[in-house]
Amino acid sequence: MVDSMVRAMTWNLWWRFGPHWHDRQPGIRATLERCRPDVVALQEVWAGDGTTQAHELAARLRMHAVFGSPSYPPAPTDPGMADWSEFDLGIAVLSRWPILDHEAVAMPARHRTWDPVTLTVRVDHPAGPLPIVAACLDYGVPYTDDRIAQGTFVADLATDPRFDGPCPVLLMGDLNAAVDSPVLRRAGDVLTDAWSAGQGSADAVTLPSTHPSAPLEAGPQMVDQRIDHIFFRPGREDQQVLVEGVRLAGEPIAGIHPSDHRAVVADLRWRG
Repeated sequence: MVDSMVRAMTWNLWWRFGPHWHDRQPGIRATLERCRPDVVALQEVWAGDGTTQAHELAARLRMHAVFGSPSYPPAPTDPGMADWSEFDLGIAVLSRWPILDHEAVAMPARHRTWDPVTLTVRVDHPAGPLPIVAACLDYGVPYTDDRIAQGTFVADLATDPRFDGPCPVLLMGDLNAAVDSPVLRRAGDVLTDAWSAGQGSADAVTLPSTHPSAPLEAGPQMVDQRIDHIFFRPGREDQQVLVEGVRLAGEPIAGIHPSDHRAVVADLRWRG
């Protein structure tokens, strides 16, 4: 029986924030081209003027895309910033295979005035439908009750029996919490952290303070932590999923940081 594989990636693209956001776009494309992921969860993705950043990337990379909003943070509205005017901020999934179906599901958020969504997506992997839950959780440490509720919510989505099948289920995103945080306790109980399973470095960081525009105000629960994650579970009880390798991506290209986050990449193999 032939083994099946998927290269999964998650990356926060930093919307249109930071100085000279236009100059970051070639580095985003180059990083994706270099990593060659099969499926990608993206956060802080812009949408407006009849298109989305995800769909523009998909067109360049010959992939398929879906986009959902609203997400975190809220899209800023500054009349002095033409590049921000009337542009949305959301999350997205890219896939090298066609997307069978998707749904934007509102997450619990008692302290916010908007209903942030997570995306559930099934892609047409050669072994069968590959389910993905893509999310960006609340970053507000004072709202940790919402953060814990959202962490539980997305973990429960990823373990929904309707996603049982021939492929593993992936939970990917900027979860705004370290893997040992109470926010991700439910995910750690019912899913496997791909980074740890793939022998990734225990001191890996995806939101580094060394970035020129690092959001230091986010505090030590976020900054210099690994807060971007890929979790998974087998799609069947007799399915063994192996993590063959993990790495970070998103280094500066020509001296320009593509994002303030580093991307996480994981190679998964299973027998269908």
